[in-house]
This record gives sequence, C-alpha cells and structure tokens, in this order.
Amino acid sequence: MEKSIIGGYGPWASSLIQDPPALSFRRKEWKKLDAWKPGALQKAKELLSAPRPEKAPGVRTEKKYVFEGLEIEEISWQLPYGRRTEAIVLKPAGATGKLPAILALHDHGGKKYFGKSKITRTAGEMHPLVRQHQESDYGGRAWANEMAAKGYVVLVHDTYAFGSRRVHYEDMEGISWGALKSGGKTDRDIVSDRDIQAYNTWAGEHESVMAKSLFCAGTTWPGVVLSEDQAALSVLASRPDVDAGRLGCGGLSGGGLRTVYLAGLDPRVKCAVCVGFMTTWKDLLLSKSFTHTWMTFAPLLPAYLEFPEILGLRVPLPVLVQNNNQDGLYTLSGMKQADDMLSEVYRKAGAAGRYEGRFYDGPHKFDVKMQEEAFAWFDRWLS
Repeated sequence: MEKSIIGGYGPWASSLIQDPPALSFRRKEWKKLDAWKPGALQKAKELLSAPRPEKAPGVRTEKKYVFEGLEIEEISWQLPYGRRTEAIVLKPAGATGKLPAILALHDHGGKKYFGKSKITRTAGEMHPLVRQHQESDYGGRAWANEMAAKGYVVLVHDTYAFGSRRVHYEDMEGISWGALKSGGKTDRDIVSDRDIQAYNTWAGEHESVMAKSLFCAGTTWPGVVLSEDQAALSVLASRPDVDAGRLGCGGLSGGGLRTVYLAGLDPRVKCAVCVGFMTTWKDLLLSKSFTHTWMTFAPLLPAYLEFPEILGLRVPLPVLVQNNNQDGLYTLSGMKQADDMLSEVYRKAGAAGRYEGRFYDGPHKFDVKMQEEAFAWFDRWLS
C-alpha cells in the first residue's frame, strides 16, 4: 500500500481529486476565457467566503521621515474588527508625480509577533530576530526597501494575526496562553527574544483554534486575509502619488500564498510575483499539508480548481512564480506539476509570454538573485 502523511488513506483521498477539476480552464469544454472565467471566479469567491473588503478605510499618518534615500510614512487604519492595522509606505525621497506601486506581502515564517518589519528597514538598528530572519530568508536585505529604491511606491501592512493584528493576551479568555502564562505576562510584557519566541510558538499552536472559529463564523482564514489585503490594496491605489493602473503585488512563502489569492481574485493587480509557495492540492494532501499554515486551506475549493489555478484566474495578466528546488515545504514533483498546469492555462489563453515559472537551487528563500529577477519582472510590466 502506498504510504502518505495520512497513512493508507492517502491513495483513496487523492483519488477524490479530479484532474482537471470541475472549473479548471484546462478542461476541454472550456474554449474561451470570457465563457470560463466569471463562473470560476464566482465559485472561488463563494468558497473563500471572504468578509466584504473595506474599499477605502480611513488612513491616519503616524510618522513621516527619510531613511537611506527613501521617504517613509508610518500609517494605520481601522477595520471593522480587531486592533488598528499598521503599515509602512516607502518611495524614493524627492519623487514627484504618480509612480507604479507594489503591495509587498510579508511572510508567515512561524513568526506572528512580527509582520511588516520582516521585509522592511526603517532605522539603523533592527530587532535581532528580524535581522536574523532577513539574513536567512532574504539574503540579508529588506526587499521592500530595495523595490522602492527602484522608483516604486511600496506599501507593507500587517495582515490578520500578525504584528499589529496579532492576538493579544488581554483579549483572550477560555484558552491557555502556553509558556507565557506562567509569568503572568500581558502582551506589553512580551519584549525579550525568549518571550517573543514563546509567543510565536503559542500562535502556531493556536492556528487550529482560529481556523475552526472562522469556519464557525462562515468564513475561512484565506478569505479573511484576502479581504484585509484587498483593503490595503485600496489604500495604496487611492494615494495621490500612485498610478492605480500600475499596481503589483508579491512576496515569499506566506507572502507567496497571499499573492496566489490576491492576484488570482483581484484584477487591480496588473503584475504579480509569487515566491516559494506553489504546488498542487495532491502534493499537500499526500506529503506536505502539515508543513503549512491554515491560511492555505479553503474547504471544497480543490473540487473546482487546482491550487495553481487559483493564481491562474488572473490570466492573461502577467505572473512570475519562483520556486526553490530543495524547498522542504513542497516536493519538487509537486512544484513542477504546478508549473505545468499554469503553463497550460496561459498557453490555452494565448498568453504564454505572460507566465514564467523559474526554479533555483537552494532551500526556501527569496535571495538577492531571485529578488533582482522579480524586480526586473515588475519593471517589464509596470514601468
């Protein structure tokens, strides 16, 4: 019997996945984009059950300054639920006119205490855990800063359950706070590296509770994150220094996952780069679902679209997918199959030149070489 992460049930469960699934553009009955896309988009939106996104949440400027040649704004806005969303906007100091813009999506990384700070740098001194994260995952660079320096307005916001949007101890009732509880700490007391790492461990364990509760509310974790990312995209698009016709998005890992849903379902994103988050539902089912956040999973959606086809909903708009050959979060065969699926979707739509899937040696990362190729992709379609 073939083995899997769910034991002998793996072959049976994988047999339930149609290939191509019911609303795949790869199916023979779909000949034209305009006949296929509306129904596929509607079904994806239905199953994600995202809360209605805020079209233009009121934005407050908290601070404004120049750092290393970039004009930086620290801003915030209030959604109908939770604490204020904090964000950072970066652009070249002295830039005038309307610029192309990028919604830079921070990763998951098992580090929910931090959000936007994982891909930005706003001062000479950085938190040591953030510095370590940038060195291990981003070649020692704050990629949002590097992108802004190339002539873009870049917005980075904390999304649901990260950074300013994280779950706070003083808001909790009815569940253990894990290792932090023994010290009688509140969220304000979480300052040491040890306490932050303990928080991140707790937040990882709390994900199943959060996902179950969101299901009870009639929504999904990827749906909530999509809604918050769309609200941030509205903030970016409404800025007077932004050309709303030249918006892009991208990110690594959890940022790549967010790119799949945001770029797949929101046509305002004219160019996208998905880094380190591409595979198939079957790969997740048989081998790798345990390595991934609950932010990934939308119940019943696999019956209608393969995972890469969520991103493929944006066809013919351009997208670059960057994969790492030794990325332990996926099997290489799963990444290759996903690449084949997206290639087929774009080819069938007559837009083969608007999709590229690239593979790099090394583990899960968005290193300098990958960043430079991603920046060139944005320049190609947005400059």
